[in-house]
Amino acid sequence: MFSLSGMNWKDRRLLFGLIAFVAILSSIIVLVYNDYFLLGDPIKPNNDDVKYIKSSRLLLNEGVLAYNTKDQPSAFIMPGMPFLLAGFMAIFGQDQGGVIAFRLFQCLEQAFSVYLIFWIGRRIFNTRVGLIAAGISALYLPDYFSSGVILSETTFRMLLLLMVCVTILAVEKDRTSLYIWLAVLTAAAAYFKPHASLYPAVLLVLWWRDKLPWRLMLKYMSLMILVYAALLTPWWIRNWITFHEFILFTNSGGSPFLLGTRIRGQLPPPGFFEAYPQYDPETIFQGADSSAVQKGMDIIAYGFKHEPLKYLYWFTIGRWVELYFHPFYSRPFWPVSRPVMNVIQIGLMIVNMIGIVWALLKCRFSRLLPLLLALGYFTVIYLPFVAFNRYGYPNMALLILFGSFLIERLLSRFLPRRPDINDLRGPYLS
Repeated sequence: MFSLSGMNWKDRRLLFGLIAFVAILSSIIVLVYNDYFLLGDPIKPNNDDVKYIKSSRLLLNEGVLAYNTKDQPSAFIMPGMPFLLAGFMAIFGQDQGGVIAFRLFQCLEQAFSVYLIFWIGRRIFNTRVGLIAAGISALYLPDYFSSGVILSETTFRMLLLLMVCVTILAVEKDRTSLYIWLAVLTAAAAYFKPHASLYPAVLLVLWWRDKLPWRLMLKYMSLMILVYAALLTPWWIRNWITFHEFILFTNSGGSPFLLGTRIRGQLPPPGFFEAYPQYDPETIFQGADSSAVQKGMDIIAYGFKHEPLKYLYWFTIGRWVELYFHPFYSRPFWPVSRPVMNVIQIGLMIVNMIGIVWALLKCRFSRLLPLLLALGYFTVIYLPFVAFNRYGYPNMALLILFGSFLIERLLSRFLPRRPDINDLRGPYLS
């Protein structure tokens, strides 16, 4: 499906060298640093990673999926991460063995993601852009941190990249099987992060571009909805049996929405608590259900009324900055400290943004659409919710592709590029 036909042996050797480099180096880092990558306290779970470990052990021993509820069933999170981690614990042990095995699995995911990044870069631009993107990813330290931390970002990033790859192929080849695969990947991603569920909607734009007959549109979309629903049905049945209500994803959606109204950790604008005396400054940001949604709506309404420019910035450019200009690098390791990585991240993002503009100027817009739509979707979906580097991290792979295009264009002025079969597609206007 993701073949390298037409690629010369030197480029192949470089690509697989980068993949091996990432697999080996990330494995060494997670084995050497081990639990240094834990963000919480295993004895007193106070962060998502240690809570995932606790939930996975409870799932294995008691058959109960719980999170923030001690040993009582909950629908606070999607079950993808606890089930995946529990699978490694079942094979390699519930203590260090299972956790280490999971970290090494994430190292393999990172290595495979390098291949997917290359494939997308080659397909959208050319081989050298793909190799540059793979090289940047191989040197991007947050990827190695992500391999060691017990969170869903590494797995989700791989699924996101696979979704983009299959989207490109499905639109180009117009095969039913590829749309089924896209539905399967979307459902798998939703078991980790439910906001991925509407990603197939980007196909509507791509189909409109290609003037696909509406009957085929209806056929493919109906098929994807059916496959997606079938794969999510076990989760819905579990929630109905356990809580006697239909829960589409989780019952904690109000929490990220409410927290997303908090500008740089501050309380609502002055005067808010006078206008809404039912809320207390000590408890305003507590809650995860419909009451939290109402709190968030009240804060947004008051904020846009009394500080419109501040809130407009926060829910647009501010979100972009929070997602992408702060590296996902909470546990720095030698030889790069967090302040140094902050500077590197800003520099990389500047290159990426210039690359987006340059690509829009120099490439056929229709050729860029799959990449732009994926990046746009997974950015806009966070606008109503809390946004920080952890959530923006999976999208960095897509942004790096644009930065790599800019670098390749600059290099082409000094180093001639060897064309391959994929390059004959002609992505450039000039």
